[in-house]
Amino acid sequence: MIVWFRDDLRLADQPALARAAATGQPLICLYIHDPQAAGERPPGAAMRWWLHVTLKALDASLREHGGRLLIVEGAQDEVLDACIAASGASGVFWNRRYGGKAREADAALKSRLRDDGLTVESFSGALLYEPWTVLNQSGEPFQVYTAFWRACRRAGDPPPPEPAPERMIFQRLPAGLTQLASKLDALGFEPKKPDWAAGMRDAWPAGEEAALERLRAFLHSDLEAYADERDDPSGAATSRLSPYLAVGALSPRQAFAALKAAQHGRHGQSATRGETSAEKFLGELGWREFCYYQRFHWPDLAERNLRAAFDAMPWRRDAKALRAWQRGQTGYPLVDAGMRELWHTGWMHNRVRMVVASFVAKHLLLDWREGEAWFWDTLVDADGASNPANWQWVAGSGLDAAPYFRIFNPVLQGQKFDPRGLYVRQWVPEIAGLPDKFVHQPWKASEAQLAQAGVRLGTDYPLPLVEHDRARQRALEAFAKTGKGKSQPVDDERKAKQ
Repeated sequence: MIVWFRDDLRLADQPALARAAATGQPLICLYIHDPQAAGERPPGAAMRWWLHVTLKALDASLREHGGRLLIVEGAQDEVLDACIAASGASGVFWNRRYGGKAREADAALKSRLRDDGLTVESFSGALLYEPWTVLNQSGEPFQVYTAFWRACRRAGDPPPPEPAPERMIFQRLPAGLTQLASKLDALGFEPKKPDWAAGMRDAWPAGEEAALERLRAFLHSDLEAYADERDDPSGAATSRLSPYLAVGALSPRQAFAALKAAQHGRHGQSATRGETSAEKFLGELGWREFCYYQRFHWPDLAERNLRAAFDAMPWRRDAKALRAWQRGQTGYPLVDAGMRELWHTGWMHNRVRMVVASFVAKHLLLDWREGEAWFWDTLVDADGASNPANWQWVAGSGLDAAPYFRIFNPVLQGQKFDPRGLYVRQWVPEIAGLPDKFVHQPWKASEAQLAQAGVRLGTDYPLPLVEHDRARQRALEAFAKTGKGKSQPVDDERKAKQ
């Protein structure tokens, strides 16, 4: 039996592996690298590195059980056909994908292999609820997150996660298969010259055991403070599980079950609207589900504005401004800190992600797809659902999106969520000597204060690319041209104070 690993790089709660092992037949664990796979977006540079170390960890886990991970580069259908022919396998098992073209390719492959007399089965391994099972009373997909998540929760808890199979028999690879095998290093996933992944190696231990350890640490040490402190980018209250979920080193069912167990053990009462921290985190798992739900029902999520009015948005083209944003040189310290954290670690705090994305779509008036493409290349947790869905949410073009006129003020956001400037000082050290009052707006410091901090604006650290009030007005005028811009404009901070 061939178990085809894709975005499910683990042994526990791996339905395809469990069902294949239950047949009692010898297993071949296969990973195919196909840069041209139908419906699959080629991974960005950071994700390629993350795949490299995660695949290495998965292979080590399989070897502990007497097997190995067979890695083959080539067209998926051709590789599968060759593996079936060389091994004499009688069946193929995989976990489902949710992109439109990927689903179509899987369905065609399943039909063809079954016509050839093989057993072919697919399973739910990436989500808590299958997208086609959650519909409104009219039988249509939900377009509002809260209604979607309520419907999911009414359906009851998802099935509990399954442990790794206790017994797995592995097929000795015949010569024909060993000749097909590719060495992981030969895929070129890991950077060599220059080696830009050192910060990511320090930040992200790879593999299933590292994922489970991170989950345990979050639930036992960090959950108590989650709801109250998760917006503090200098703290450690977020789960940091997204990279493991993105490659399937951890399943959402494992996170859900562990969270429910932690709820029974203790309750972290949140000061925010009376919610518990556990409930708040459960909602974040729900938001991930909603992103995949959107990808399932609107497969062109990464290419098309889900709100058609945004097709008339007069986006600007400004390569210089885009490059300054990518390099963390916009002159807004919170934005720059986030972009530098991203480049160094392959990850960015969620609150800061919203600010830097808003800065692209609204302060710079650049098409959200340009920012999304940069995140796709630099995030270790980039996936084809959450990445574009969240960008469309911030830009205002997506389902249940933030209104376009909700324009994050980077200064006020920094003062509110990083009041002592700890996050900014970590990632923008050239202004670390400024007083708290000016660390988020260095252009307001006096010449004497700048000199005392050793800061020469325009030399050591750039002046702002755009002035907030002018950029905000330009964005609102552009939005008005779509015919949807007549709503009363409200800054997010002003709204929060009402």
